[in-house]
Amino acid sequence: MPIKKILVVDDSPTERYALSDVLQKNGFEVITAENGEEGIAKSKSELPDLILMDVVMPGMNGYQATRTISRDEATRSIPVIICTTKGQETDKIWGMRQGAFDYLVKPLDHAVLLERIRAMD
Repeated sequence: MPIKKILVVDDSPTERYALSDVLQKNGFEVITAENGEEGIAKSKSELPDLILMDVVMPGMNGYQATRTISRDEATRSIPVIICTTKGQETDKIWGMRQGAFDYLVKPLDHAVLLERIRAMD
């Protein structure tokens, strides 16, 4: 299934804008959410083809949101790529255990991100 619509979940307006800009310039439709709760709600209402999830956010963190999305019947087929500053191996292992499809450490290399997205098609 080709990736067309991507949900970006990040509490940083700068990060949301930067990711949205790169993705839109590469032909993707982008939806954004500012926190884990909003990310879960939009994953159900918008049914994106992919979710880019930050971890460190107020309220529900990205690990919790990823776990919720990956275990919900309505959204479990949507791959989640965690995009975070948390770069320890234990962070990555924990993220993958929550149901993430992939794990990228910020600052994101946009070329690598696009490559990973295209490899999913």
